[in-house]
Amino acid sequence: MRVFGNEEVVSALHRMVESGHIPHAMLLNQEDGGGAFPIVMNFLNELYGGNPRVEKLIHPDIHFVFPVAGSDKPVSLQYIAPFRELLLSNPYFYENELYAAIGIEGKQSNISVNEARSILERLSLSAVEGGYRTVVVYLPEKMNVQAANALLKMVEEPPEKTLFIFITQAPEKVLVTISSRCLHMRIQPLSLEAEAEVHAREAAGVAALQDLFHDILDAIVARDFLKALETGEAVSDLKVREQQKNFCKLASEDLRRVFLLQKMPQLARIPEGTEDYYARMARSLKPTFARRALAVMDRSLLLVERNVNQKILFTDMVNQLYTIQNV
Repeated sequence: MRVFGNEEVVSALHRMVESGHIPHAMLLNQEDGGGAFPIVMNFLNELYGGNPRVEKLIHPDIHFVFPVAGSDKPVSLQYIAPFRELLLSNPYFYENELYAAIGIEGKQSNISVNEARSILERLSLSAVEGGYRTVVVYLPEKMNVQAANALLKMVEEPPEKTLFIFITQAPEKVLVTISSRCLHMRIQPLSLEAEAEVHAREAAGVAALQDLFHDILDAIVARDFLKALETGEAVSDLKVREQQKNFCKLASEDLRRVFLLQKMPQLARIPEGTEDYYARMARSLKPTFARRALAVMDRSLLLVERNVNQKILFTDMVNQLYTIQNV
């Protein structure tokens, strides 16, 4: 993960690893969407000797904790797959993007005593690889008093080679029983140039996903079923499920634009520079295509979230879209 700026923090963490003097608890203070996660993951990558599983977020001795919500006493482990996908695809994510990724938008989230017990249970086991056991807690300000009390002794006097890293956006709201045991480090906001580069990378990713859907539509209009299938396979090969979800969402946006151009052109809001493409699609696709294709994309998004076989899913998606237009 690329780190922008914050050279002092990065250097301090590097010196900790080199010297072997690593505090048992650190609290990193960032703004929402800041750069704490890339800094933390690069530090852990160095601490764990460049183990490739650290970069993939699957190291068995690194545990991630974040606010969750639900009536069935959920814990972070239940949402770890979409969390990993979000962090891998966008390490500068915002808090609301996490809640969207794990499907708890609009719900009251927190870090509960059940989460604390889950952490203690995992830390009661020996390190799988004999090194450090690390707990990364995102938004400790969401931790309730019962959870903090359950963790207090572990944070205050952890076993050897046990590390807590807290990433906060409101340090004044972190319970004193936790924050007073931590080394505090301030993550400076992204510079305008760095923020522009982050947004440019995100925009490039969006454009690449849109291009895939445009290629599918072009192949369908040209009655080139093989080309459409090949492009669908490229979607199934995307390594991060969050990208596949974004593909489905962007495809739905495209279809809505086509639908409006066909039915109510005065309401269509077409991005600048793409007018000719959407006008061509509106002329070439059947009047019923966009409405029926939207249902296909909604179903595909639902199935992506349920983690079905990706190749079967997107092959079926292409087949349905092709049939709607050409059969």
